[in-house]
This record gives sequence, C-alpha cells and structure tokens, in this order.
Amino acid sequence: MSWNLQYRTSKFRHVYGRPASKEKCYDCVPITHNVHDNQFCAVNPHFIAVVTECACGGAFVVIPIHQTGKLDPHYPRIWGHRGNVLDIKWNPFNDFVIASCSEDATVKIWEIPKPLLTKTITNPKKELLGHVRRVGLIEWHPTANNILFSSGYDYKIMIWNLDTTKTVISNPVKILNAHRDVVLSMSFNTDGSLLATACRDRKIRLIDPRAGTVLQEASYNSHKASKVLFLGNMKKLISTGTSRWNNRQIALWDQDDLSVPLLEEDLDGSSGILFPFYDSDTHMLYVVGKGDGNIRYYEISPEKPYLYYLMEYRSHLPQKGMGMMPKRGLEVSACEIFRFYKLIPTKSLIEPISMIVPRRSESYQEDIYPLTTAAQPALTAQEWLNGVNKGPLLVSLRPGSGVVNSLPQLSDPEPPAKTADLSQHQGWGERMPLEDVQAPNEIEHRRKLLRVEEKLPKNEQMCLSGSFDIFECPPPKTENELLQMFYRQQEEIRRLRELVNQRDVQIKQMKLESGNFSMDTDSY
Repeated sequence: MSWNLQYRTSKFRHVYGRPASKEKCYDCVPITHNVHDNQFCAVNPHFIAVVTECACGGAFVVIPIHQTGKLDPHYPRIWGHRGNVLDIKWNPFNDFVIASCSEDATVKIWEIPKPLLTKTITNPKKELLGHVRRVGLIEWHPTANNILFSSGYDYKIMIWNLDTTKTVISNPVKILNAHRDVVLSMSFNTDGSLLATACRDRKIRLIDPRAGTVLQEASYNSHKASKVLFLGNMKKLISTGTSRWNNRQIALWDQDDLSVPLLEEDLDGSSGILFPFYDSDTHMLYVVGKGDGNIRYYEISPEKPYLYYLMEYRSHLPQKGMGMMPKRGLEVSACEIFRFYKLIPTKSLIEPISMIVPRRSESYQEDIYPLTTAAQPALTAQEWLNGVNKGPLLVSLRPGSGVVNSLPQLSDPEPPAKTADLSQHQGWGERMPLEDVQAPNEIEHRRKLLRVEEKLPKNEQMCLSGSFDIFECPPPKTENELLQMFYRQQEEIRRLRELVNQRDVQIKQMKLESGNFSMDTDSY
C-alpha cells in the first residue's frame, strides 16, 4: 500500500489572537442593549465609534483611538436621532465623517471635529429623509465618493448621492424594490458594480444597483442566510445562517450560479448570529459568533475544497458586536494582519484583539502585506452613477512610504529629481503608463538585468520568475492589472539583483579556491 499524502503550506497556519492588556482597553463605555443584529461599532485609524445606551433618543460616542482607559461618564456624544441608533459606518475616504441610521426612519451624516470632542453634537451635516419605517442598515460604496446605501424596514434600498450642498436630502437617486421582506445584510463586490443582499425571506440576491435588476437569486431551503459577504475578486460569496436543523452554518456560493452552494459547513448549535469578516489581502475569513467569545478563522482557496480551517480564538467573555480596523491602521511592525474591537456589554468594556502572524524578524514582512485599499476614492459619485466601474486604488503598508498614491514609491528605487513626486503630475483617477512611472536609468537597468537572465539556462530563469513569466504575460488591460504588473516586475528586479550579487560572491569564492589550489600545486 502506498500513501500519497498531500501537505498544504500556508503563511497563516499559526495565526493567533492576542487580546489587549487592560490599560489598552476602553472601559466604562455604556454599550447599547439593543437586540438588533448589527455590529454597533465602527473603527478607523483615528476614532472608534460605539452606539450607547441612553434614556431618550439615540446616541453614540466617538472616542479617539489612542484614548484608552476609563471613559468619563459625561463624555460628549453624537446625539441627534429621536429613536435608537441601529447602525453606524465611517466614510472609507474621510476619517472624520460618519453615517448613522435609526428607528426614527432617518439617516444622518456627521462631521467629527479634528480636535477632541468638547461638547455633544446634535446638528448633523446632512439628513437623509426617504424611508417610512426604521432604517436598519447603511453601507458606503467601496470605490465611489459620497455614495451611500440605506436599507429600511419598508423593504426598500435607497441610493443617496451626498455630493451636494443641501443639508436635507429627501430624494434618493435610486430606489431598489427587489425585496419582499426586511434586508438583513448588504455587501459590495470589489469595484461596487454588484450588490449582494440577504433577506428575511431566506433568499440571497445579486443585484445590479444602478439598473435595479436582480441578476441571481438563491432560494436554497436547507440554508437560511442572515449575513452575506463578497469574497474579494474570487467571484464567490460567503453567507452565514442556520441549517434546517437550526445549527449555525456557513455556506460558500458561486457568484455566477446561486442555485446550489459550493460548500456547507455546520459549526455548532448556538443561537447567536454569525458575523463574517473577510480580508481580501490574506484571503482569510473570520467568523464571529454573537453571544459567545469565539472567533473562528479560515483560509479561502479558489479551488476545492475552498475552505481551510486554521484555528479558533476563544474567550469566556461574550461579545455583542465587533468593530474592524482598516488595514492602514494596523501595526505592521508586530506582524498584525487584522484587528477586532470586541464589545463586552456585561463589563462596559471594548477589548481590542489583534490577529498576529508569528515572525521573529521585526522588519517589514512584504509577503503578508500586499498592496491594499487606499483611503482615496477611485470615482466621483457622478461617474459611478453614469455607469463607470473602477477598482479601488491601492497603497503599500510599508512604513515611511509617504503620502498615499495610486502608484506608491518603489521598494528600493534610485529616484531622479524629475520623478520625485508622482502625485503632483497624475491624478487619482488617471491611468498612468508604466514607462512614465519609471525613470530612464531604471528602465535601462532593467533591460541589462533581463539580458543577464536571457543568458542563464532555462531552468534558472524559471527559478527566478516562479509562477510569473515576464516574457509571455499578456499586456495589462485595466489600471489594477497595470499596478499588479508593475509591482511584480519590481519584485523580479529585486530577485535579479540578488542573483547577480550571489554570482559575484560565487565568482570571488571560485577565484579564492583556484588561487589556493594553484598554491598547493606549486608547493608540490
């Protein structure tokens, strides 16, 4: 009998969760006791916002991210809704703008002053009036600026264009009437051209938000979905819910065929809802259970079996909701790839939990920090409404990389004076040719290195480029493909330089050995 064991290597096999110490937590925070199935927490690199319990109306607090410890009982709040606040979301392109929705059927946009809050804010920057029943969900568009989606208990999804001077907006640019029950979850694909929803009628829908048409609909009886999430550019969806036996369950779906899930996996028999979080940079899926202290995490693969279980973070303190820090707010020097903010209402505590890749080196780990989404919009609101699709702008997390650019600085450049600042010559939305980015001496240096590679044997060339063939790769067609090609070529240059250095060392060693050999022969 012969055994054919297949071992799967992964950089994230040993990822572990590290809770923050007591002094780095947020204590004495009056977390809301509302039973609505939302996160009640929103985080960005400057602030953490949490929905709070209050006597009348709805309010939430905005705490500077570094202001840990006990919260003053008289700390100023954002207080403007007449009903309980059900959801809050930070603007992905402006860390000082936050949206909130409430049981009073309104959506409000708030501008947070850059200094610390000194008094309670009651007047919003904008107010959106259109829903006739309470609003349970809001989502910002991932690439277009000032586009906000809201979903209410009137079964409608409204699209708002905030790029206007009006303070009260009562006419949404689009109303989606594709649902016959309450929408429980909304998620966009990478460029925001598709919207996935999970509804209380047990169906998952894939919608073209600008046309308002339903492209795909899943009505799989054995899986009752409560949350749905796009998995980056994999053209797949993940949903969490319950099976027909009321077990908590996750299901994986093909974006092009929602008739039957690709995978179903039962987790446990608890009753709390499951919140999915996906990191498209590391292809890791985190599943957080409401009412328990567990965080399960998996690695997603485009091929079968699709889902690889990694580990589980356990805690005896149950969580009501979770906030997620954007990648640009992580501590890359500690190999932190994800950070949660856990709401513990029984202790009035917010506990940060860092997901760490164990590495001994303290230098920047480029393999676990690929280019990630930047804090700049790729489109204006009107461009997106006119039908333009564009992927998110990318940025490097390398420390000292400077101002966020659509094309970040090279990893080890030899910059001439003419190309010192690319952002002054090219806009965010413009497509930049590769030859315009590189300095002439850099291009000439690359050509010399490629000539060196051409002279090498074929097997060494393949060893150099790995799975990326720089001579047979088709030309890029989109800006994202151009960015990826650009950085992969920079990686090839770095490898070629290392190879040249290794050859120099080998030549010196051979010269020394030949000299020693000639001395030994002369002595005889």
